[in-house]
Amino acid sequence: MNARAFHIVWGARSSRAGALVAGLALLALAAAPVYAGSANLNLLTQFFSYLALATLWNLLAGFSGLVSVGQQAWVGLGGYCLFALTTFGGVHPIAAVFIAGVAAAIVAIPVAGLLFRLRGAYFAIGSWVVAEVFRLLASQISALGGGSGASLPARVIASMASSRQSREFLIYWSALALVVIVLGLTVWLLRSRWGLALRAIHHNEVAAGANGVETTRAKLVVYVIAAFGTAMVGALIFLQKLRMSPDAAFSVNDWTAFVIFMTVIGGIGRIEGPIVGTIIFFVLRQALSDLGSLYLLMLGAVAILVMLKAPHGVWGYIVEKTGFEFAPLERRIVYNPSQPATPVDAGTKGDAA
Repeated sequence: MNARAFHIVWGARSSRAGALVAGLALLALAAAPVYAGSANLNLLTQFFSYLALATLWNLLAGFSGLVSVGQQAWVGLGGYCLFALTTFGGVHPIAAVFIAGVAAAIVAIPVAGLLFRLRGAYFAIGSWVVAEVFRLLASQISALGGGSGASLPARVIASMASSRQSREFLIYWSALALVVIVLGLTVWLLRSRWGLALRAIHHNEVAAGANGVETTRAKLVVYVIAAFGTAMVGALIFLQKLRMSPDAAFSVNDWTAFVIFMTVIGGIGRIEGPIVGTIIFFVLRQALSDLGSLYLLMLGAVAILVMLKAPHGVWGYIVEKTGFEFAPLERRIVYNPSQPATPVDAGTKGDAA
């Protein structure tokens, strides 16, 4: 048997047509300011922000086993960095979005040093405690409004663009670019050697370490990347809102609970899961938001129903039935007998049994 006839491919069937559809959708979204109204652009910007947050949380929990319920810490930190940089430093708001991500990545290193001492549920609780500490610290910053919060000065808003419409376009394109970068970086990371290490850690950290995986280093890289991206998203969210307070910036309900809902119902541990989950969430939100408190109850009912009927999420259910994925991450070995025989090593020719 020809050893060269065996080769590794990505596990599930992926569709070139699907990739083409994704490319066309990206072009259509990039051109949305031409045909979409202000309300629709604002809604799409929110969609991109939540999709980026869900993708980053999925990277943490779905692929690395780091179940954090404190991602609002980085959303709020990103927002406060944006306000501080633009209000007191004179930094352009779009540049401040990137700098806020860098600041969060730096802060995430010592925070990870504390949290990585914890495991499982203790890690989750610890991440929430960190977010609460950030919220309490933010409420003490009198220069940014203390507990009541602050609004972006008019001069900062005017520095973005000459008109309100231009500012909306700039924020929209920035949100679209950010979510594309987050998705692309996630796919690249998970299809690299780092991705294999993360999946090993997710399934059994002790066994992964015993087999040579540098578990702490791998988790640190992912945690810092997630903090970097989440803070940038947070900065962009509050650049769109133009006002921020500690309770809004560090809201566990808005920036973590909803994000977990999207990821879980879409399919945790899959690239497409957050995309499907975010679409479902926004459809439900637009349809049910007028119901008041019943809205949250119905979201909970949907989550329970999905978990009962599709434990791996909506997209996980589709993959189980069809075997189709847009971005497959599993590898498998296939045999192609038409592959010509080649030397196995310097001293061997022909087939290798």
